[in-house]
Amino acid sequence: MYGKATRGRPMDQREGVWRERAVRDAVLAGDRAAWRAWYDEHFARLAAYVGWRCGGLVDLADDAIQDTWLTAVRRLKAFDPARGSFAAWLRGIAANAVRNALRSRRRRCRARPLEAAAEPASPSEPAAVENAERVAVALAAINSLYEDVLRAKYLDRQSVDEIATALGETPKAIESRLTRARQAFREAYEANHE
Repeated sequence: MYGKATRGRPMDQREGVWRERAVRDAVLAGDRAAWRAWYDEHFARLAAYVGWRCGGLVDLADDAIQDTWLTAVRRLKAFDPARGSFAAWLRGIAANAVRNALRSRRRRCRARPLEAAAEPASPSEPAAVENAERVAVALAAINSLYEDVLRAKYLDRQSVDEIATALGETPKAIESRLTRARQAFREAYEANHE
């Protein structure tokens, strides 16, 4: 019941909506197996997305992932499969969790610079931590359409043709959007340099 496809063929959009609605309803009714299956199905991709959005800072990503799942549990009744997939809904929550975690981290650094500098982060070099934070802030600052194509290209490792097919656009349009997205990222990244 909770699988991604039936009889070796990919699900169409309507089947996906019905499947996610059935899983959501089962979870809301207290079906722990349904929740576990949904969580297991989405955890790795969500963790990869959040890690990417956090510029590789493991401590920041861990906090954002935890906040994402807590928010998802609290707000599950608000999830409407007809408006988008569970994965897209989780990414939206995660993007906000990353922004909140970055703001919190920056406030702590300003309030207690010596203590905040001693916080453990995944990269061992201070310059690597600073760079990772700049990447995370830049990704949080750019337009979501740009973030989507950058994620598809660099995190999901999709080709331009695959992205175009998924978004219902031409490869030329995606190439153009990728160019603009890289430029927007570069500008946000450089603006964040003090």
